[in-house]
Amino acid sequence: MMITLTYYLLVSAGLFSIGLYIILSKKNAIQILIGIELMLNAAILNLIAFGKFDQLKNSGQTFALFTIVLAAASTAVALAIVLNVYRRYRTIDPGKVNQLKD
Repeated sequence: MMITLTYYLLVSAGLFSIGLYIILSKKNAIQILIGIELMLNAAILNLIAFGKFDQLKNSGQTFALFTIVLAAASTAVALAIVLNVYRRYRTIDPGKVNQLKD
């Protein structure tokens, strides 16, 4: 049995759906970040799958590598923001942080 592009896209759609569900249902900022990472991993899987079935060599893998680097940098910045918000308000529930003072 040969694995076709459809299988990659189905797995990617599943990952994206799980990440979207986590973002919409959770109240914890860390869990929301996990949902965003799952959605980014779905996009990376799409890039790699299209790169595998494309005629250009390693084009999808190159874009996926850049996406992984950008995702790691954005996660580090978001985690720093969450830690600073926790230090100030003693909660990581985005719904409870409704005032931003300096």
